Amino acid sequence: MSIRAVVWDVDDTLFAYTSADRAGMRAHLAAEGLLEAYASAEEALARWREATHLHWGRFSAGETTFEGQRRDRVRTFLGTGLTDSEADAWFERYITHYEAAWALFPDVLPALDALAAGYRHAVLSNSSLTVQDRKLRVLGVHDRFETILCAAELGVSKPEAAAFHAACTALGLAPHEVAYVGDHPDIDGRGAAEAGLLSVWIDRDGARTGGDAPQGPRRIASLAELPAVLGADTRFGARSTFG
Repeated sequence: MSIRAVVWDVDDTLFAYTSADRAGMRAHLAAEGLLEAYASAEEALARWREATHLHWGRFSAGETTFEGQRRDRVRTFLGTGLTDSEADAWFERYITHYEAAWALFPDVLPALDALAAGYRHAVLSNSSLTVQDRKLRVLGVHDRFETILCAAELGVSKPEAAAFHAACTALGLAPHEVAYVGDHPDIDGRGAAEAGLLSVWIDRDGARTGGDAPQGPRRIASLAELPAVLGADTRFGARSTFG
């Protein structure tokens, strides 16, 4: 049966999260007078990435709340035992700088336009609805999606099959009628494939092309290739050179 809907990841798939996070944290640390404590800005940003990876992993595993992982990221980065309110305030100051750097990837709007008539669209993110709903509104694409599902509210996160199946259920479609597009080869790519969806892994910078591709997903370097992968009757895009 042909694909009838596309479910999208948000961060580093539609939204340029990594670049916004780096720009926002650099500006935040400068404003807080914290850059001087590191040999370089890159060292400070690497420490922030490590804290983010550690505590986001705990959230994804159900070991902490969405708010808890934010607070613990701050505590780990600063190496201090801040109260919840102090950690929240520090993170909110960072958010101001982070949001100033928000942007969609250049290939997003052309892809959404090319696919608008032929497919239904939804979002499945490992974040929270409060965060992603507002983000998509600010970026001007919220109304492109029928439904927005997030792990914090679902109680289950990618790569668990139940997360992908929840998106299919919300659309009233079987997994084999749905494509999932995400940037992480395992959480998105392998997870969607094992859940029975058509899995499309967007690997824009080719950072992971040196190793074996995950089993199942179609790998693309740009969303311009997505219509061809889905079998869309459109001149937009071409088949992936990755195969």
